Amino acid sequence: MSAPIVTPAAPGADPAKGETNGRVDSKPRPGPDPGTPGGGGMVERALAWRPTKRHLKGAARIVLAYLAALVIFGAFVSLRHINPLSMYRSIWDSTITNRYGFGQVLEKTAPFLLAALAVTVPAKAGLINIGGEGQLVIGATAAGGVGLALGTHVTGLPAIFLMAIAAMAAGAAWAGLAAVLKLAGNVSEAISTLLLNYVGADVLSYLVYGPWKSKAGNGQPISTPMPHKDFLPVIGILKAHAGIVIALVALVVVAWALNRTKWGFALRVVGGNPEAARRAGLAVAGLTLSAMLVGGALAGLGGMVQYTSLEGQLVPGLAATFGYLGFLASWLARHKPMQVALAALLLGIIAVAGDSLELSSHLPGGAVDVLMALVLLAVLSKKPTAVTA
Repeated sequence: MSAPIVTPAAPGADPAKGETNGRVDSKPRPGPDPGTPGGGGMVERALAWRPTKRHLKGAARIVLAYLAALVIFGAFVSLRHINPLSMYRSIWDSTITNRYGFGQVLEKTAPFLLAALAVTVPAKAGLINIGGEGQLVIGATAAGGVGLALGTHVTGLPAIFLMAIAAMAAGAAWAGLAAVLKLAGNVSEAISTLLLNYVGADVLSYLVYGPWKSKAGNGQPISTPMPHKDFLPVIGILKAHAGIVIALVALVVVAWALNRTKWGFALRVVGGNPEAARRAGLAVAGLTLSAMLVGGALAGLGGMVQYTSLEGQLVPGLAATFGYLGFLASWLARHKPMQVALAALLLGIIAVAGDSLELSSHLPGGAVDVLMALVLLAVLSKKPTAVTA
């Protein structure tokens, strides 16, 4: 918003009484950009930031919540005569200090992060997108369809690019259905996106049991494997595929768009008070639609990453629960993009730790779900904050 320039008060005028004897200059003076809070640069504000007592108390509360979850899970496994300290040491060695294990963590984190960002963007506009699972599956299905159509005629990076575009478009369209239902029929997006998850899974099942079923699959409901050149390249130093790079680039773009653009500012206004935003002249319907489309596109991209990195062919149950874990990661981080990345990494560590626990501690694979639930309950039990924070 621009502010008028007012000339200094004339001699004898009393500013306290509103007497300036000045004139208002019609030439506007640029004020701070709503998309750049405070008008300062990101680097300057980051350097000037200092933790307050509230920040320190919040950080301490989160640390205590994690410790409480670990203690409770330790007590749980001790009932099976397993040393909790040895178990946690095994988890640390298999997921953090081991390069191969950490590479597996990054591979899990990539789709988790994209699915979480698919929740974060709509949440800024006050929307609850539980449909990351279906949007991810539809994105993987679209990527697989493009891969089958291209066959060996187009391979490598061009094929990966085309599959990514198709996946993002399909995911956006799937989320757009929920947005249209909300705008046209006032249907809760939480309900419609949740139900669309099951529809998306059924679409994939129909295709792999029917027209896309591989003739070389021995009767199994799978599609024809894609060419080896279409797999995402592996980054040698990380021992992980390039999906983590795609996810991190998406993270930076989303963080910038939400915090440094007028679009992101408008989303926060709509999320804070839709009626006030409407009266202020903001296109609430358009912002609602755009938030859901962007969220769906991010989830669809996550489906493409999963398909072109680990799967290589479409199967029923592809990336099952990834969308729900992304939803939990976003809420775990209070929909703050950079914190969402840490939450996705934490869930990636816990997911990979399940395999380690089965081998080293002889715990059932589902035991890791108990740890995940304890961590989520401990952190989410904090005093709730605004979604648009």
